Amino acid sequence: MPTPSGASAKRAAVALNQQALSSLRGVGPSVAEKLAARGLLTVQDLWLHLPRQYEDRTTLTPIRGLQAGVAAQVDGRVEAVERGFRYRPMLRVAIGDDSHATLVLRFFHFRAAQVAQFAPGARVRCYGTPRLGQHGLEMVHPSYRLLDDAVEAELGSALDPVYPAIEGVGPASLRKLIGLALERLPQDDSLELLPAALRDSLRLPSLREALLTVHRPQAGEDIAALLAGRHPAQRRLALEELLAHHLSLRRQRLAQQAHAAPALRKATLAAKLRKALPFRLTGAQQRVFDEIHADLGKPTPMLRLVQGDVGSGKTVVAALAAMQAVEAGQQAALMAPTELLAEQHLNNLRGWLEPLGVRVAWLAGKVTGKARSKVLEEVASGAAQVVVGTHALMQEGVAFNDLALAIVDEQHRFGVHQRLALRDKGTGGTGNGDSIVPHQLVMTATPIPRTLAMAAYADLDVSAIDELPPGRTPVQTVALSAERRPELVERIRTACAEGRQAYWVCTLIDDSDEVVAQAAQSTFEELSKQLGKLRVGLVHGRMKAAAKQATMRAFKEGAIDLLVATTVIEVGVDVPNASLMIIENAERLGLAQLHQLRGRVGRGSAASSCVLLYQSPLSQLAKQRLETMRQTHDGFVIAEKDLELRGPGELLGTRQTGLAGFRVADLARDADLLPLVQQVGAQLLAQAPDVAERIIARWVGGAARYASA
Repeated sequence: MPTPSGASAKRAAVALNQQALSSLRGVGPSVAEKLAARGLLTVQDLWLHLPRQYEDRTTLTPIRGLQAGVAAQVDGRVEAVERGFRYRPMLRVAIGDDSHATLVLRFFHFRAAQVAQFAPGARVRCYGTPRLGQHGLEMVHPSYRLLDDAVEAELGSALDPVYPAIEGVGPASLRKLIGLALERLPQDDSLELLPAALRDSLRLPSLREALLTVHRPQAGEDIAALLAGRHPAQRRLALEELLAHHLSLRRQRLAQQAHAAPALRKATLAAKLRKALPFRLTGAQQRVFDEIHADLGKPTPMLRLVQGDVGSGKTVVAALAAMQAVEAGQQAALMAPTELLAEQHLNNLRGWLEPLGVRVAWLAGKVTGKARSKVLEEVASGAAQVVVGTHALMQEGVAFNDLALAIVDEQHRFGVHQRLALRDKGTGGTGNGDSIVPHQLVMTATPIPRTLAMAAYADLDVSAIDELPPGRTPVQTVALSAERRPELVERIRTACAEGRQAYWVCTLIDDSDEVVAQAAQSTFEELSKQLGKLRVGLVHGRMKAAAKQATMRAFKEGAIDLLVATTVIEVGVDVPNASLMIIENAERLGLAQLHQLRGRVGRGSAASSCVLLYQSPLSQLAKQRLETMRQTHDGFVIAEKDLELRGPGELLGTRQTGLAGFRVADLARDADLLPLVQQVGAQLLAQAPDVAERIIARWVGGAARYASA
């Protein structure tokens, strides 16, 4: 595989890699601090701070030719100015041009000096996106400048880049700094890291050419392709960025595999457990356990992700895996994100394992005093063979005797540092200087599409439990307009009179926790009034953890008929008697979240329903989502559809997975590049590891250590 030649060229590129931004004119300590807050530390970081969109100021559009929602540049004369105060100060400026049409410019933030500029007859050139207002088209806060009739006002010759905003650094200053950084771009031979054959086969430009095109697209460039992120220059950058993330994860995988792990080959205890279970494993559970069993038998650490729909039976597979650690005289730990979910696992595991003589210990924040000291002692001595808990498992005072298997449930809810901390609880020596780490099994009930798993979990082997146990009743899903709310209140009354329980989920996305909590509070009060005799409970994110847990427990034990909740109940609570769920403002949620919420009902033998209550009118996207929910219960189908409709952001909250945010790549749009990324990644690691290192350093940098754990 060809690699860039010349040690001096390499050194030049590396030097720029590390050149501090303070070396640029205009970057003093204050500006450097503001840029650093956004992760911009070196000249190279500015090259990779790419425009989020472009403004085309190379042409003028007659006001009569404007279309609502289509950004444009116009040139007109001020016809009228009006200052008003309706709720807040407002300035409206009407301009007209030779096409004998009028456009209103509306400003909410302005100074007196600005008002004086807009004298009737003054010539204004402005750029913005027109929308329909009360009196025809208007632009809200367009960018503008006043023109002098005596001087010819030239149009731009290239598209204007619009960069992601940085607090405290104005757009013009940022553009200027990026311009200065681009002046230091080295020539192709020292900058290029991708093999020429690969670029040629895909007809992609060099890195230098791609960066200059993306930052300074000329007027003749394909604007539509640039705005859609499908221009060859952007594809070139996306390919290298995806490759960097892939290499970073694979490198971690290799580093992890370099450690030793206990080989847990015996499965007699697991077979005993399987016989004692009150149900038979599904084919999918058996297949996944076979894969785990094979991994655990090797002297290298298992890194396996098990994904399976809500209720597919991941916990029992984890219990079988834990038996292999116990049989070897070692320990297993299971960590869950909430106390309620951890307690659910505890009850299941105790029910299955204690009859086999296995000691299951419980460690959460609320275990205090003497009880806590006793549990810590059991964990440290090895008397506790399986330990279940929340992130309390990773606290400093917790020392395992011999941790061989770390199981993390709903792994996307934990920060990367937390997963590393649990793994590190099991590190020890082999006696010959090698460190031993526990096997890792991570589980998620949020199915992830194959393309996304390839990119996000390149350091993990992925298994899917894609079959539900027999006897689970499919949930009937209906979408109803909010006007039919009164009918639903009656439906709840009927269901609860028959001894069933119900959820009412309040969703207000994009609002603060406080607003959501208030909405849930008022819904709770309203429903309590309407359903006088029923016991109504309330759970929201701003409640203290203890109060939340107590309410959830009361609901689980049947002391509450109707639970009004925010989406905090999305993961984990298992109440087989709950057979009706109402999701308010369902059109605001993504498919993955709707599917997770729906999974809270249909856990018993009674026929269950999920009502998606929506506000009219529905957008096309919302219609597709609700229709998908009505048509299928398969989490994997839903995940693929969610990716198609919305992109990967929601499926893989980047902060939660520890997968650093992409600057250029979009996993949904660029999915077709992933097989190639895997192939090139394997080649680079085998044949040019130094080039692989430099690609990682360029795009991932210090985040590489934590990209996944």
